[in-house]
Amino acid sequence: MKQSKLFTKTKKEVPSDEVSKNAEFLIRAGFIHKEMAGVYSYLPLGLRVIKNIENIIREEMNAIGGVEMKTSILQNKEIWEKTNRWDDKEVDIWFKTKLKNDTEIGLSWSNEENFTNILKQYVNSYKDLPIYAYDFKDIMRNEVRSKSGIMRGREFYWKALYSFSKDEAEHNDFYEKMKITYGNIFKKVGIGHLTYLTFASGGAFSKYSHEFQTITGAGEDTIYVSEDNAIAINKEVFEDEVITSLGLEKNKLVEHRGIEVGNIFTLGTNKAELLDLYYTNDKGNKIPAFIGSYGIGLGRLMGTVVEVLSDDKGIIWPESIAPFQVHLLSLGDDDGVLVEANSVYEKLTKSGVEVLFDDRNGLSAGEKFADSDLIGIPYRAVVSLRSVKENGIELKRRTEEKGKIVSLDELLTLLKS
Repeated sequence: MKQSKLFTKTKKEVPSDEVSKNAEFLIRAGFIHKEMAGVYSYLPLGLRVIKNIENIIREEMNAIGGVEMKTSILQNKEIWEKTNRWDDKEVDIWFKTKLKNDTEIGLSWSNEENFTNILKQYVNSYKDLPIYAYDFKDIMRNEVRSKSGIMRGREFYWKALYSFSKDEAEHNDFYEKMKITYGNIFKKVGIGHLTYLTFASGGAFSKYSHEFQTITGAGEDTIYVSEDNAIAINKEVFEDEVITSLGLEKNKLVEHRGIEVGNIFTLGTNKAELLDLYYTNDKGNKIPAFIGSYGIGLGRLMGTVVEVLSDDKGIIWPESIAPFQVHLLSLGDDDGVLVEANSVYEKLTKSGVEVLFDDRNGLSAGEKFADSDLIGIPYRAVVSLRSVKENGIELKRRTEEKGKIVSLDELLTLLKS
C-alpha cells in the first residue's frame, strides 16, 4: 500500500481525556478513531492488526477442534429471562432497545445463552457431543465508565468458544488443553513472556476460574506471580487455601499489576438445565450437557501489546500481527531515488511481501523516520541517495538504533523467511 493513498495521517496530539499509552499511540498513528468514550472505530491500519490477531486465534481454535459460526448481536428477551439474566438487577450492563412492534430486545453482552439455545436444537444423543463452537463478534456493555483505551470499552470485538461436553471428566480434559492453546496464542502475538495463567474467582459458576494476565503498569488487577511455576494468583482469591493447593511459597510470590487478556470458565450444567439442553446417554437417561466458556477480547489484546511492547517513540509491533512486514521509505526528491524506490516497492509486492510505501512528497527525512517509529512496523527499508550510490537499501529493525545496507535479494530473503 502506498502511504500517499492511505487517508489516515499521523497526529501530534490525542484527545485530552485519553491517558493510556495504547490509546495515545494508536490514535496518533492512525490505527483507531475515537467515536466517544469507550467506543472506537478501527481504521485501515488497525483493522489489519485485528485481522492478524483474529487469524492466529482462529488457527488455534480450529486446531483444538473448534467449529466457527456467527451468532446474532440482537438477543431474544425470553431466552435470557429463563436464566434470570435479563433483569437489570442481575445484569446492569445491558443495552436494550425495542423493535417497531414494541418487542423488547437486547444487544449481546455475553453469549452463553445464545449458544446453548442454538445447540439444544441439534443435540439429542451422547453421540452428538462434545461440541466446541465459537465465533467472533461485537459485544456491547453499558459500563458506568470506560477507561484504558481499547483495553476496556463499551463496544468491543471478541472471540468466545463454548464447550459442550457429556460430563465433567470430558470437560476437564478439554479445559486443560485450552490452557495450552491460550498460552500458544499469547506467545504468537508476542506477549507470552509476560503473560501468566492466573487463578481467579469463578463468580456464580464455580469457586475458581482461570485468567491469563499480562504484566503491565497499566493493568487493572493486582496479581501475585510465581516465576518458578509460571503461574499467578489474582488478589481477589489470594488466600492461604489457594496458595497451599498450588506449593507455592508465600514469600516467593511477587506482586504485579496485570491486565486480563483472556479467561476460561467452567460453567457446569446450570445453563443447560435452565435452557433445556439435554442429551440421552447410552443407558437411555436424559443428562444435561456440561458447559465451559473461553473468551478473548481482540481489541483488549491489541491494546495490551501496545502497552507492553512500545517505547517513547511509538509502537513496536511483533511480526506476527504487524499491519505490514516492512515500511519502505523514499527520501529526497531526486528522480533516481524515486525511480529506485518505486522499483523496490513493485518487486517486494510481486514477491508477496506486505509493504507500506512512504512515497509522500514534501516531508523531511526526520518527519518520515518519526512517523515510521510511531507506526511501529517491524522493518524499515530506506531508499536514498546514499543507498542508491551503494547499490542497495538501508535496512533497520524497529528495535535497532542503526541500519545497514543490504541488496534487494537479501531483503527479500529476510522478509520471506
